[in-house]
Amino acid sequence: MYRLPTKHSLTGTRFHARFLSALQAVCCLAGAVPGLAQEPQKDAPAPAQISFLNEIMPLLAKAGCSAGGCHAKPEGQNNFKLSVFGYDPQLDFNEIVHDAHGRRLFFAAPEESLLLQKATGSVPHEGGSRFSKDSEVYRKVLAWITQGAPFDPPEAPRLKEIQVEPKQPTLQPEGQLPLKVTAVFTDGSRKDVTALALYASTDKELIAAEDNGVLKAGQLRGEAVVVVNYMGSVDVARPVIPPAKTLSPGDFTPFPIHNEADTFIHRRLQSLGVLPSEQCSDSEFIRRSALDCIGRLPSAEEARAFLADPAPDKRGKWISKILSDPNYADHWAVKWGDLIRPNPSRVGVKPVFLLDLWLRDVFRRNVPYDALVRELLTAQGNSHQSGPVAVARDKRDPVDASAFVSQIFLGVRMECAKCHHHPSEKWAQEDYYQLAAFFGKMRSRGQGISAPISGEVEMWWYDPAGKGVAHPLTEVVLTPKVPDGPEMPYTSGTDPRGQLVDWMVNPKNPFFARAIVNRIWGEFLGKGIVEPVDDFRTSNPPSNPELLEWLSADFVAHGFDLKHLMRRIMETAAYQRSSLPNASNAADQRNFARSLRRRLPAEVLLDAVGDLTGARDTFGGLPAGSRAVQTWNHKLASEFMDAFGRPNPSLECPCERERKPTVVQSLHLMNSNGLQGKLVSAKGRVAGWAVPAKPPEEIVREIYLSAYAREPDAEEFKSAAAHLNRSEVSRFESVQDLVWAVINTPEFVFNH
Repeated sequence: MYRLPTKHSLTGTRFHARFLSALQAVCCLAGAVPGLAQEPQKDAPAPAQISFLNEIMPLLAKAGCSAGGCHAKPEGQNNFKLSVFGYDPQLDFNEIVHDAHGRRLFFAAPEESLLLQKATGSVPHEGGSRFSKDSEVYRKVLAWITQGAPFDPPEAPRLKEIQVEPKQPTLQPEGQLPLKVTAVFTDGSRKDVTALALYASTDKELIAAEDNGVLKAGQLRGEAVVVVNYMGSVDVARPVIPPAKTLSPGDFTPFPIHNEADTFIHRRLQSLGVLPSEQCSDSEFIRRSALDCIGRLPSAEEARAFLADPAPDKRGKWISKILSDPNYADHWAVKWGDLIRPNPSRVGVKPVFLLDLWLRDVFRRNVPYDALVRELLTAQGNSHQSGPVAVARDKRDPVDASAFVSQIFLGVRMECAKCHHHPSEKWAQEDYYQLAAFFGKMRSRGQGISAPISGEVEMWWYDPAGKGVAHPLTEVVLTPKVPDGPEMPYTSGTDPRGQLVDWMVNPKNPFFARAIVNRIWGEFLGKGIVEPVDDFRTSNPPSNPELLEWLSADFVAHGFDLKHLMRRIMETAAYQRSSLPNASNAADQRNFARSLRRRLPAEVLLDAVGDLTGARDTFGGLPAGSRAVQTWNHKLASEFMDAFGRPNPSLECPCERERKPTVVQSLHLMNSNGLQGKLVSAKGRVAGWAVPAKPPEEIVREIYLSAYAREPDAEEFKSAAAHLNRSEVSRFESVQDLVWAVINTPEFVFNH
């Protein structure tokens, strides 16, 4: 048989590509037909047909060929493109066998196939050598090519799921333990795929995962998550390196349990060998809860009364009080504005203003969360009359609506599946576009978005005759289908968005209640039970699954009442812990053993400065004396809020706020003209405190109660009083200095 020299046959030149094609054609006449197995000799047993789906693709994935940094990049690599982790086997088969005139496989001489020559490094390959000629991978791929590179018949079993064992292994420091990964197929068969799976540890210093599935523990103690991926199917193991000192339930006796949530948290902490911090002081609690729940500082009068109250149930009474505070609606409208507010320069000022009014109204009336979502997602009508229509106007492309709904209301980031199979989840392109199909038959009339004005009215309604949503590759119009749930075919005259919401608010829904419970928990505790709060996936499991399930069930049982959920959270001992760590929980960031200090949001901090100084900013288009949490348009000028992380209005929601302190923020608090103007205002509280008749001791107590909700300690009291008694500067200037110093402390800027 004639064999082309390797150097020339694999260069990819036009001449040799044509030569190979011609030679392939000759070979086909001789019986070696690409895609069909050759007929075996009569005197030899027929070899078992090698499965492209279940044998070849896993080998190529393990070799890294279908990794996101190689041929599975969106644009492929050197005109050779594979799907991420083999999620689209038919596409991959066509690329390998038929693309580029079939130049990647050479059936006349299989060992000369470009697929093998490149992967073994026999010819230059940017990805380097992926396997050797004496490996099982090479032999299996060579045998498959020899068989004619067949594709699996339709009735062949497909991968259903993978199962990792053990799920929660225990290792000692520097110990080792092998995982076992079993692939389960649609025909019920099972196969050990440990050697072919891909492994990734979320904490490599704690637990390292070798390519062969062996876990290696470091010297630290704790729990890690090891993500196992086999052909796009994902499972996790949660190895634990137990604490050096074992804790018993008796060790937790000094720490209170306020409701069932604390039981689950204590159980988790006990397994990790972590003791919680002590309960926070009354001043810490009243300040923390007011800032978290209603976005304002407690007044000096409220703080003084609370600290003096001897009643054992005063914290519960305080929670009831702040949940009925008028500032509640404005505070939570700002938070939801970050999630759903469109850019007014794109959607129009009036629609965004109406949406803001609607948000404040639903929170003021404490509309149940399921009703809130239903009104928002099924909105139709006039963009200059209905606030929720602004969201439909902004997410006018059903494809955009799909990502928006899944992330905000289901806690699932499906954006990756817009272009390809999600690399660390089960979501495929079809899942993404079938969710978009619920919004595919919406119609509009009037001026569409025409940035930067978009000022005219637009009507939105459901049209049963709408065109729907087509799959971007097959161009087949898709039937609406909920994530990980049933299809919901279009019904004449029935808005499919209503069917979607019906499924979402069903008490048995696996996403809806958990997503909002986790989001609200993250707002109050600084970390979600799943973190990030809107990234639920198998490879990102909750830190405390039992806690999440209990909170979700309780939320549903109480009619999706957001205030009830917030009360439950604020009542927990976990929420009421001190931020000061102990020896066992100093490194804990995920299990709620202590309170996590957080910088105040921009609007809340600006209002806190205004409350302390008695002087407020003026915002264009709002009445004099308006609070920062009442601003509805992110383009309302405020250097202060911009410095402290107010989202850029040109960003697509949901907008994630940067909560880390910066040098700009420190310089702004120290030097800004705006703050100086508040301090020297003749109508502000500083001027009122500075009257000569007021004793210095009274001024100091009032400032500390107003800023920190506590009395000054002995050293603070002595130092501040001495400063106010200086004769070389006026009383007014001395009080200005003291208030300025208080505002520039971490205790003021952070929520303890």
